[in-house]
Amino acid sequence: MSNREVVENFYRATQSGDGAALLETLHPEFEGHVAPGLPAVTGTVFHGPQAALAGIWGPVARAFEIAPYAEEWFEASGDVVIVTGHYRGAERSTERPVEAEFAHVWRIVEGKLAYLHQYTDTWHWRPEQVSAAAERRVH
Repeated sequence: MSNREVVENFYRATQSGDGAALLETLHPEFEGHVAPGLPAVTGTVFHGPQAALAGIWGPVARAFEIAPYAEEWFEASGDVVIVTGHYRGAERSTERPVEAEFAHVWRIVEGKLAYLHQYTDTWHWRPEQVSAAAERRVH
């Protein structure tokens, strides 16, 4: 399986809300770094698949119906893949839309995702900000 296919499997798992499939993509020594200020997430660095699921994707899934959609792929040296795209979805409690750009830097080891550094515009994750921006455009 190519490095791109490994990353694509992760995106498919998040888009379908399949936590077991998501865990299957992660290396036992997975390390995830997320953008400071990401709503619903406390902390920025998580070690191990279960810690990442409990600390990143679980809280996000409870607060948002959202997933990352890859748009551009960059194969870096060796085991590194960089992906840019958008998170698209809505906040569950208000149903307000959320669309935020992202860049993911992935490292693949032994056919599994061993490292993620996530960059995203956390301002756009806050639906009150998105609604205020839309309101300004209307007037």
